[in-house]
Amino acid sequence: MGSFADFYEIFFERLAVCRSFFLENGSFFVPEMSFEEKYPEHVAIIMDGNRRWARKHGLRPVEGHRAGMKSIRLLFPICEEFGIKVLTLYAFSQENWMRPKVETTFLMTLLIEFLDQQIAHIFEKNIRLLMIGNMEDLPFLVRQKLKKAIQRTSSNAGMKVVLAINYGGRQDILQAVNRIYKNIEKGLIPKSSINNELISRYLYTRDMPNPDFLIRTSGEKRLSNFLLWQSIESEIYLTKTLWPDFGQDDFREAINKYLDRKKQGKIYACIEKKIP
Repeated sequence: MGSFADFYEIFFERLAVCRSFFLENGSFFVPEMSFEEKYPEHVAIIMDGNRRWARKHGLRPVEGHRAGMKSIRLLFPICEEFGIKVLTLYAFSQENWMRPKVETTFLMTLLIEFLDQQIAHIFEKNIRLLMIGNMEDLPFLVRQKLKKAIQRTSSNAGMKVVLAINYGGRQDILQAVNRIYKNIEKGLIPKSSINNELISRYLYTRDMPNPDFLIRTSGEKRLSNFLLWQSIESEIYLTKTLWPDFGQDDFREAINKYLDRKKQGKIYACIEKKIP
């Protein structure tokens, strides 16, 4: 155990380093540092608040969902502006099937409407459309429309727009574990190969990077079974804005908050590196 003299020597040495981060007028600075803005590569959004938006405007819940659908296309130019490569939208969770039948039927109809109306625009913008979730349990016409849209854009090399439909994070992990187990039984992979990387390769998101940035609208503070495995290191941004009101300026503000957090993290890393 060191002496008091050793303690004071270390203490004042560190204090001198800390003081180097402040100007005489008390303002904060970081010497000899520059920041290269790195925008998120993969943004995932929990599009929440459609029904509350409808109640707020004296409308039926289905009208809130229709208004929310219009917000999606507004995001594409902002993604292009910031160089975002993957945009994942939580369109329909497995838990959503517990809602009234009339509402879930309308949501499936709205999805078909979205694909019919937007697929030409998506194709022209060189966007590749993908889906994560259990497609087989969706209505036949929805499956057909999704498969056709995915096939039509399969050669596009631009941004990927991923629709999470009939998706649940727990179910995603469970289906991955079940597929791994079956391949072990068949002798295709050894038990010793099971690790985080292997499980990631069996998830619905296996062909895309994990989300850097996760946005949730409407003020709720939970993941709601969305990308539970993949979002372990994601920056999370919560806004009270309801999804139909979430526009391009709101999206820009969220991205700028992401950049601020990254800069702040680099400042802290610099301080920890400077202080022995």
